[in-house]
Amino acid sequence: MKKIIIVSFLIVTSVIAVFALGSAPQAKAIEATPSIDSANQVVAYYFHGNFRCANCLRIEQYSKEAIEKYFGDALQSGRLVFKVINIEEKDNKHYINDYQLYTKSLVLSLVKGGKEIKAENLVKVWEYLGNRDKFYEYVKTNVDSYLKEL
Repeated sequence: MKKIIIVSFLIVTSVIAVFALGSAPQAKAIEATPSIDSANQVVAYYFHGNFRCANCLRIEQYSKEAIEKYFGDALQSGRLVFKVINIEEKDNKHYINDYQLYTKSLVLSLVKGGKEIKAENLVKVWEYLGNRDKFYEYVKTNVDSYLKEL
């Protein structure tokens, strides 16, 4: 009888865990309805794969937080867009070659007239991961530089 109770408990907790993990909210792109021509904007892409380690999730979190903290107006106007993209999905695999991705990355793209003018992989996000203030400042400085080119 004791074994049946233990096995039943394990099954119930496993089912609950599966449903809880499956219903966890996914990070979404921060996109506003642009009030300016969306052919001229800065796109901040966070690229990830199916496997999401704690550091990878933190880079996404810090990137999103820094962009929202310093560039709320640019997000609202559509001059800046933040997109989270899984590069392991079939339609997104081209980004690997487009941006020479080799790991989870934050990439800035300057778009003018509907065409990408330049892009940069902010590789130091990994270096600054242990210091939120330096991370934020690094993202802020680079995004600000791109926005000045619009």
